[in-house]
Amino acid sequence: MRLGKVLLLAALAMSAFAADIAGKWTATMEGPDGQMQIEFNFKVDGGKISGTAVGPMGPSPISEGTLDGDNISFTVDAHDMKIVHKGTVNGNEMKLKVEIGDQTMDMTAKRAGS
Repeated sequence: MRLGKVLLLAALAMSAFAADIAGKWTATMEGPDGQMQIEFNFKVDGGKISGTAVGPMGPSPISEGTLDGDNISFTVDAHDMKIVHKGTVNGNEMKLKVEIGDQTMDMTAKRAGS
């Protein structure tokens, strides 16, 4: 019984260290035509991330998302492109590497309202 309580507390403590990203985030990124703004609306279920991204091409679904501590990874399925995002979350800010085809760009996202 005692071991079960210790394992439960350890599991709860580990989940408490995962970043809380649910909700709206706004991001800026330098693109070929200048600065772009993208809005992410993240949903989190355990360590799985889903939601939508709204950018210059309209809304696109977020898929293949994972959250492991402060490490985040997700894909935006924009039309026929898979745009891979990988990075870290630190409080109300995300630093992401964005892979579009053979190009990699930096992106900073901030929690809306922060």
